[in-house]
Order: sequence, then structure tokens, then C-alpha cells
Amino acid sequence: MDFHTHGKLAKYLPFSTEYTDWLLREARRAGLDAICLTEHFNTQQFDTLYGYIEARGQKNGDAYVFEDAGGLCVFPGMETDIAEGGHVLCVGPMEAIREMNRRLEPHKTKDRFLPAAQLLDLFAEYPVLVGAGHPFRAGGHIPDLPPELLMRFDFLDLNGKDIAEDRQRTEELTFGLGQRLGKPVVAGSDTHQAVQYGCIRTCFEHDFDSFDVLAREMKAGRYSICIHPDAEVKVRTAGLLKRALKEVHALGGDYVSVLLSRGGESPAVLAAKKAVL
Repeated sequence: MDFHTHGKLAKYLPFSTEYTDWLLREARRAGLDAICLTEHFNTQQFDTLYGYIEARGQKNGDAYVFEDAGGLCVFPGMETDIAEGGHVLCVGPMEAIREMNRRLEPHKTKDRFLPAAQLLDLFAEYPVLVGAGHPFRAGGHIPDLPPELLMRFDFLDLNGKDIAEDRQRTEELTFGLGQRLGKPVVAGSDTHQAVQYGCIRTCFEHDFDSFDVLAREMKAGRYSICIHPDAEVKVRTAGLLKRALKEVHALGGDYVSVLLSRGGESPAVLAAKKAVL
């Protein structure tokens, strides 16, 4: 399972069904059974994206199963900015995620982000699990929050992007905070681009299709974290490809057609891999 993924290339680009379908197929090809779709709360067309997931996936418990993506299970979630600086993840039932996002509409610009205390109060009204996203990334201040607020998190995010940049620091700080708080640490790739899938994953001992069971298994520690030996290459390749595709869009081109012109081994993918290697 990947706890931290995105369904769009970038928050300020329009939603593309073809791109999202490609992401889901590639997640399964990377060996994932399930992902938490934690799109940015202030991305363009947030509700359109989640409406698409709800309409296209076959509901199974709290998850949405995509048979055309090899049976990949998608659990709804969201990534939200806080006024102090930092990102808060939450995962929960689709109706809760979409309703919370609508309630956050007045707070989607940087000058109006909610403080952590108010955001956590909002989340507490819903049956969601709340996580500290990449807590030690530059610019974030989640570790500086008062202890009473830190204790309200259900899990911490060991983030693939940060692992690729500095694995030792990321592991020491994230696991250290988890131990001090007595909170589980789980893994998320933070991908906007499918090459990054599989750089890190959370491997549970048992299958599940509900957030109640997910919470139970997570708190019991019945999982392990697996880091791909080429995690740094995967993340760097994805970053190069993301920048290239955004440039295609900025110049008026169709970045989805460029990407999918020859499936997963499109010229864009091959060029990004060559640049890294």
C-alpha cells in the first residue's frame, strides 16, 4: 500500500481522465495492491477527480476497485496545508473527504490556510485517520506544534521523496518522532508521476477493505516498510518527467498525448530515465 499519492500531474493543471487512468494502471504495474489518493485539497477540480474515482471504481468496503487497473484498490484521502507551514494527510470514506473539501473552500489560498488546531477540529467531526505528511521537509513546522496537537495525529508519513533525498536523516527524524509520540510510521511515495510508484511502500500482513481494519492493523504494527533499492533514481526520474510534461502544457501542447504516445515507455519517459542514469 502507498499512503501518499496524487491523481494529477500538478495542482494547477486541469484534471485528465486519461492521465489518472494511466496512474492507476502504473500503480498496479509497480506491484501495489492499494493506494491512498491524497490529492491536494486546493487542486483544480478536486471534486471532479474524486467524483470520477467514485463513478469508475467498484465500491468494496471503503475502497474503490479498478478492474482495468489490475484490481487496484483506491482509498480516498486528502492533503491539506496548515497556516503554520506543513501538510496534513487524512484518509477516510469518500463522502467525508468530499464534504470536508467543500467546507475548506474558503481556506484554499496561502493567506487563508487554517491553523493546525482548527483543521484538526474539523477532521475530528469525521471518521478519518489523520497523518503528518513529510513532517521534516524544509518549510514545514509540524514537529514544532504543541504536544497536545501532535498527539492528535494517527500516523506519520515516511515520505519517498524525502527518503530519496536523504534516507538516513528522514528515517532517523521520522521514526524518532513516531517513537516519542507512540504513533505508527507508514510509507507514502508522494508521487504525481507514475515512475515514482514503488519507491517506498507499506506491506501489511493482512488484506483489508475498511478504514476500521486499516487503523487496527496500523496501530498493532502488523506491517513493514519496504524501500526500493533504486528509490533515488525513481524519484529523480519522476521529477524530471513532471517538469518536462508541465513545460509541454505551458507551451500549449498536450502533455498526456506526449506521455502516452507509446504506453509506459513513451519518448518522454525514456528521455527522463536517460537524463538520470
